[in-house]
This record gives sequence, structure tokens and C-alpha cells, in this order.
Amino acid sequence: QVQLVESGGGLVQAGGSLRLSCAASGRTLSNYAMGWLRQVPGKEREFVAAITWNGGSTYYADSVKGRFTISRDNAKNALYLQMNNLKPEDTAVYYCAAEKSRIVGWDYDYWGQGTQVTVSS
Repeated sequence: QVQLVESGGGLVQAGGSLRLSCAASGRTLSNYAMGWLRQVPGKEREFVAAITWNGGSTYYADSVKGRFTISRDNAKNALYLQMNNLKPEDTAVYYCAAEKSRIVGWDYDYWGQGTQVTVSS
């Protein structure tokens, strides 16, 4: 079993930056692809970014491409999301997720509890 805990959310002005972290326990993440997803109340959860087990490939939603960067540190069992030039439409609860696959398969097995990101205009 894998437990995921996100941190780093908060309130920021438009144009600002935040760095989200996801700490894992219970099992090493080194063999798992991982991702960040977000959800606004009343809407479906949407994909933000994903990364393969060794960081060799990354994927981004068009809405965040060029502004967000996903990375991981397998030695620390951690996942990160650097968010720059934030926009009000980035406001959401951000979730860290892991799947029992080295490649990105968009089928997550483990989820964190989420961290709120609020971007003011």
C-alpha cells in the first residue's frame, strides 16, 4: 500500500508561483508512474501533468504547458509540481497520484488527500 500526502498549496496572486510536493510512504515510488490532477467543485477531476517512473518522459495538459513543471526524486520518494505564472483558472484542489506501472497509463491506483491552490486576480 502507498500513502501520498500533498503539501505546498496556498493563496497566491496571479502571476505568482507555488511548488507542490507529494511525499510517499509505505512503499518506494521508484517503479511507479505518477501524476498531478486537479478538481474544482462541481467539475470533474482533470489531468495536469504526469511523469514516468524514472522521470524520462513528462506529459502536460495544454492549459499548463510552459508554466508548470513536474519532477520527481526517487531517492526521497517524492513528487513535485513547480507552478509558475499562475492564473485564476488554476484555482483547484490538486491531487498527487501514483499508478502501478513504470509508464504513464492514466489509470491511477493511489491518491493523496489533495491540497488547495487559490489564485487571486
